[in-house]
Amino acid sequence: MKIKKFNIVLVEPEIPQNTGNIARLCACTGADLYLVGKLGFSLSDKYMKRAGLDYWKDVNIRQVLTLDDLKKEFSTSTFYYLTTKSKQIYTNFEFKEGDFFVFGPETRGLKEDLLKENSKTAITIPMREGERSLNLSNSVSIVLYEAIRQNG
Repeated sequence: MKIKKFNIVLVEPEIPQNTGNIARLCACTGADLYLVGKLGFSLSDKYMKRAGLDYWKDVNIRQVLTLDDLKKEFSTSTFYYLTTKSKQIYTNFEFKEGDFFVFGPETRGLKEDLLKENSKTAITIPMREGERSLNLSNSVSIVLYEAIRQNG
């Protein structure tokens, strides 16, 4: 099965196991993985390596200094910002090959000013009211597979 290409962006990820699981997901789907800013762990962290198992050779992973640098490099691409602070549900959008899905740090999420600047593409995964948020690697899986489903 030929899967269209998408991009996952983790801004300042904090938990190596989440990043390892996401790297494994990217290997299985062909998505590129961008790690932006200061990481809360070393890329050689044993937990991250264990979570990614033997998939590391199959992942196109790149570290980027800032999100602005990435947006300048891919200025014609659409960037979607995942947040619990939006009312726009991710399934109401039509994703296309080459789109970027941006996720914030596990404990803080994306910055408010970034979400305000990009309110048209700030999207959410619906949850019961009063709940905190889904695990980062689960959230990435949900949105990535919706994009793949739409472009199947």
